[in-house]
Amino acid sequence: MANVRLEDIKRRFNNITAIEDITFEIPDGEFWVLVGPSGCGKSTILRTIAGLETATSGKLFIGDRLVNNIPARQRDVAMVFQNYALYPHMSVAQNIGFGLQMRKVDRKIIQERVMNVARSLSLDHLLDRKPKQLSGGQQQRVALGRAIAREPQVFLLDEPLSNLDAQLRDDTRAELKQLHQELGITTIYVTHDQVEAMTLADKIVVLNRGRIQQIGDPQTIYASPANQMVATFLGSPPMNILPAIYHNNGFDVSGQLLTIPAVVKEKLQLRQEHSYDLGIRPEHIFINEPPSRQGREEGNEGQLIVEVKVVEPLGRETLIRAGLPGSAVVLNIQVGGDVRLRPGDRLSLQLDLNHLFVFDPKTGDRIL
Repeated sequence: MANVRLEDIKRRFNNITAIEDITFEIPDGEFWVLVGPSGCGKSTILRTIAGLETATSGKLFIGDRLVNNIPARQRDVAMVFQNYALYPHMSVAQNIGFGLQMRKVDRKIIQERVMNVARSLSLDHLLDRKPKQLSGGQQQRVALGRAIAREPQVFLLDEPLSNLDAQLRDDTRAELKQLHQELGITTIYVTHDQVEAMTLADKIVVLNRGRIQQIGDPQTIYASPANQMVATFLGSPPMNILPAIYHNNGFDVSGQLLTIPAVVKEKLQLRQEHSYDLGIRPEHIFINEPPSRQGREEGNEGQLIVEVKVVEPLGRETLIRAGLPGSAVVLNIQVGGDVRLRPGDRLSLQLDLNHLFVFDPKTGDRIL
């Protein structure tokens, strides 16, 4: 096992910069997740660590060893790919032990390690089967088993669950977390699925357009996103963004006045008549009693009037999509499963201003 350190890593493809100024250090034994939208550079970082891509500049260390010029086979890392990459003519046991066989490990050691890994992944009853005789989830566990059997210093996983159905993805995700707790091997996991990132990671690296946006533990990033991109990417349903213009006593949101407490005004130090983006998560929006015209005109503290557009019952809870009258702005609201609403209903919403975010619409940076 080893720590992994990247110092100002850059990767260019002709005139295109895939990643730039990538700097972080993963302590020995931790599980880090690289997350971001498609094309943000997360797989390029993983392949650079593996040795499948060569950094244009910067330094890459695995343990205390500088590995920039060391070929992939000598870096002592094991990579699990999105498409499993199993040998179709080999049995499960042969696939798991292949890496050890190529390193000319003693046959008895290979057999023992294959059995141990197979038992830990519930594959011990499938050792004689070929990959085509396995389900997608079983094939992915075989690919994981092949990596685990090598006992590498670092695990690299490139969207390993993306080809699985929803239930199997949930089950395999839990197995992955348990395996890491048992093995304690430094793991770097790439995904675009923010649920996987939040549930698996000790630390999350959020990427966008080849640059790091924020690094932190899941709860810190969720509660204190560095910018609007991070805020809207992590969270399901995503954070609501409301374009607004600041006046003396609050924000003009599509013609409605969202008043805010004096203590919030003091913290903000905003400029009069300037545009801002307000962010509020669905779980921090509550439904008031039926709205009154007087309340709408005067603007009660933290309140907005909306019209229900779509109702999505999810059992324990219901997701409401509601629009501001006369505006294209739509809010996601989570309510209890027993709440009965229909499209066209008008609601008075109470926003929890203790959880209100304010962003600069030009830069996306968080102001509050």
